[in-house]
This record gives sequence, C-alpha cells and structure tokens, in this order.
Amino acid sequence: MKKMLFVLTLLIPSLLVAAEFPGTKSSWNGFDMYRFSLDGRPVQVVLPKEPAAGNPWVWRAVFFGHEPQTEIAMLNRGWYVAWIGTSDLLGSPQCTAERTSLYNLLVNDYKFHPKPVMLGMSRGGICSLMWAIANPDKVAGLYIDAPVCDLKSWPGGKGKGCGSKGDWAQALKVFNMNEEELMNFKGNPIHACTVLAEHKVPILIVAGDSDRTVPWEENGLILSETYKKAGGNVEIILKPGCDHHPHSLKDPTPIVDFMLKCAK
Repeated sequence: MKKMLFVLTLLIPSLLVAAEFPGTKSSWNGFDMYRFSLDGRPVQVVLPKEPAAGNPWVWRAVFFGHEPQTEIAMLNRGWYVAWIGTSDLLGSPQCTAERTSLYNLLVNDYKFHPKPVMLGMSRGGICSLMWAIANPDKVAGLYIDAPVCDLKSWPGGKGKGCGSKGDWAQALKVFNMNEEELMNFKGNPIHACTVLAEHKVPILIVAGDSDRTVPWEENGLILSETYKKAGGNVEIILKPGCDHHPHSLKDPTPIVDFMLKCAK
C-alpha cells in the first residue's frame, strides 16, 4: 500500500495536496474548498477539479467571493485559488508578514507554484501590491481592480475621494505612524512599484474613471505612469462613467487571458 501511495504521489501529486489540507471541507461554486486558520487568521483554499501542471494559483486579497467570475474561470483551467483574511491590516508590514505565512505554507508544504498571480480589489490592491513589492521575485503578475495605491487618497481622503475616517485611524495604527508621517510615506505603491518594473512583473489595472471612493487620478493613474516610466509592463482597462463598483468585468476573458499569459 505504501508503495502504491508513493507512485500516486509521483504521478498525481495534486491528489495528495487536496487530501492533506486541514480544516473544514465545503463546496464553493462547485469546487472543493478548505477553511482553516493560520496564526489566527482565516484561510480559504479552493481546489480545481483537475490541477494544471505546476499547480498555478490565484492569490485573492480581501473580499473573498466578491465578483468571483475570474477565479471561477481560472479554477476551470486548473488553477487553485487562495485567500487569507488580512483586510484590517491595509497592506502594512504586518499584512505582508501574515500573507507570507500563507505563501510559505502553500509553496513549501503543498507544492503550489512559487509565483502566484495576485488579485486585489479596492484595498486588496494595496495589500497585493505591498506584498509583491516586498517579494518581487515571487510574483508572476498582478491584476488589481479599482486599487488603493496611495493611503492618503484612501482611506485618508486627502484628495478628491471621500476617504474613511475609521480606516484612516486603523492605517495610522498598523503602520505605526502619525498623520504627518503617513501623509509623507514614500512606501506607497505609487512610489515603490518601480521594483516590480525592475523584475518585469506585469500589471493589469481595471478601474472606473469616475471612482469617487478610490479616485483613479490619485491611485491607478499615478501608479501606471510611474510604472511605465520605470520600464514596467502595465495594461489598463478603464471603464467610462464607472464608480468604485462594480468591480471586475462581466466577461472576465481579458483578465483570464492576462493571468494565463503571466504563467507562461
């Protein structure tokens, strides 16, 4: 029996990956999903029915299950989907550390591909960007949607946007800065994204040009201009007349094509 199990591990390693996940097994849009806790943070991992070669995966930041059409399409192509609950950490160093714990678990213990494609909507944009900036050699690409790229824009509300007083107070706390320090913080993705350009990490931005919560002009536009000047590859899908919602695209084909291209 042990010999047979060893042979199956060599031939179909993803079968054992699925069987060994901890926590509670359930179904998500017709796919097996496991829920468990990692260092006190909730984790969800969704498994494709037939894993693609190399175990590629989409790494969702915050708002798991919101506008899931891209993840469903990737699951149908053999990709895994993973998420860890760090919404309250707003891309801070602690957020990056908590997310790194999940990355290490999935890559080292479950043999996921060492370069996921990251998916971040709204504040998930800054969570994904900050992790990628800290780990530019571990990212295949980023799809960011109406992304927060500058904390003083959101949640600070120091420009055109409405901001969020409670989330701004939380940002001051998790970044361990006073308001003046965070206002002048040069670690925001609009400044720090150049390291990703140096590592040739492709970025896809989907956003509305009339976003009143995370204004395009203060976030995605500045990020894309900085990225292009640094020699980075950035694609933009700008939705005319669209506010912060809805995220994504009704037909996710352009996003799916981008992710598949990142994996080549």
